[in-house]
Amino acid sequence: MMKLSYSGVALCVVVMVAVMVSEEARMAEAVTCSPVQLSSCLGPINSGSPPSTTCCQKLREQRPCLCGYLKNPSLRQYVNSPNARKLASNCGVPVPQC
Repeated sequence: MMKLSYSGVALCVVVMVAVMVSEEARMAEAVTCSPVQLSSCLGPINSGSPPSTTCCQKLREQRPCLCGYLKNPSLRQYVNSPNARKLASNCGVPVPQC
């Protein structure tokens, strides 16, 4: 009986992880990568000022695109700057290690 209980819990965990991964993949597919979407974040990136709610929302939406931005020589200097990292931290968005 105890073995069945652990198996049930393990199966439940596997299903939950699969659902979360599937949902994240769908969200990533729905995002159109456009650095213009982050225009509300230019002030905080340039000055280090606190980000607006809109900026954080857009940063979260563009999260699947951040590796591409980091690889783009024109955008890397902004996305990888200390102020941009501070902005990401303030918004609760982890900066990817690409």
